[in-house]
Amino acid sequence: MGAADEVDYEIFGEEMQYVEVELDPGESAVAEAGSMMYKDASIDMTTVFGDGSAQTGGFMGGLLGAGKRLLTGESLFTTVFTHQGQGKARVAFGGPFPGTILALDLAKNGGKLICQKDSFLAAAKGVQIGIDFRRKIGAGLFGGEGFIMQSLTGDGMVFVHFGGAIKERVLAPGEELHVDTGCLAALEPTVDYDVTLAGSVKTMVFGGEGMFFARLRGPGKVWLQSLPFSRLAGRVLANAGSSGQGESSVLGGVGDLLRGD
Repeated sequence: MGAADEVDYEIFGEEMQYVEVELDPGESAVAEAGSMMYKDASIDMTTVFGDGSAQTGGFMGGLLGAGKRLLTGESLFTTVFTHQGQGKARVAFGGPFPGTILALDLAKNGGKLICQKDSFLAAAKGVQIGIDFRRKIGAGLFGGEGFIMQSLTGDGMVFVHFGGAIKERVLAPGEELHVDTGCLAALEPTVDYDVTLAGSVKTMVFGGEGMFFARLRGPGKVWLQSLPFSRLAGRVLANAGSSGQGESSVLGGVGDLLRGD
């Protein structure tokens, strides 16, 4: 895989952020379908099958890339934005719900980032979007949001969107951190990740924190999100009134427990 395009950017907003990417002539950015906010007229849009990285593998390469995206719950297609004019041109991408856009240079983060499966927003063309399976049986059976995660690989800029505020934590070798599975936003590949029981049966049933949490062990960086989308959606549904279940409903609490919230 060749080097990714070099792009400049600026992030705007507080609770509802968007990122504006600046392209030189011939440069491209690839984005999640439907995330574009605006673009200059000299930037062409092309929908591609798969992740849009290099496109040297022909139809089978595109099919493999699309299959990986399907496993992570994303669209089969991405959109490539290419500056066809002169001078500078700009295209902007918005987050799908209240949260924070994180910009990371993969070349400065070991060439790979593992993140929640629905967090990819945009990247410099050349970055590969794949999947990362957690190999341990606990993560496979009970990991919730954290079992099948996205892997972003390459040497360019990536823009990922997480819910609420973001906490970056650097774990020393052997240092362990316990995190709600939905609040685990991203991690470096050097961090060991597994899922374990949250505590006693009483704590799991009545504690309101779910039955399992992610156990992270350093070395490496991890990023945590304060508002997972599953938690936001669960609160909206619980207060919609269509099912007659409010926040104090026993059945509503059991439903939250089974969902892992």
